[in-house]
Amino acid sequence: MPAMKIKDLAEATREKLKAAIVQIEQFLNTNAMPQLVQENSEQAESFYSGLLSDMRHLLVFSEVAYEKLGAVLRRPNFDVELAERALYEVYHNGVNAFFYPKNECYSEDGRYAYTGQDAIRFRMKPIRVARDVVLNVSRIYEELRDDLSFYESDYLTQRRMQSSK
Repeated sequence: MPAMKIKDLAEATREKLKAAIVQIEQFLNTNAMPQLVQENSEQAESFYSGLLSDMRHLLVFSEVAYEKLGAVLRRPNFDVELAERALYEVYHNGVNAFFYPKNECYSEDGRYAYTGQDAIRFRMKPIRVARDVVLNVSRIYEELRDDLSFYESDYLTQRRMQSSK
């Protein structure tokens, strides 16, 4: 991929990450277990505890990737290899952290992906603020997944081929 295209992709990815970070951070800063758990049940506590944990992990992965991309873009000479490595990490850490959350409070149902409906399905019905943050950032991570799908396998294959020469 040409260096200019990778630089544009890195800039666009960084902007999308920033938008996701702002939303997730606002959610985490204004909500805690007492605000989220409206019904006293073990199931609700487990659900929201898992959701908050997954959101914190996603925030950390996204912030680290945002900073790495920023460092790559600020360099006087654009380093294509470093940028590709950072984009690879965005895909494998950030995008995968969103679509495959550890606590499985939500999942993506691919049957809804092309219907115009939200493809995210929750393990239990969340309160509106929790639902909204997940669905809003899902659009950002869907775009990132589409933009960076090259880095799913082709990037590693390309690196292996270069190292075997």
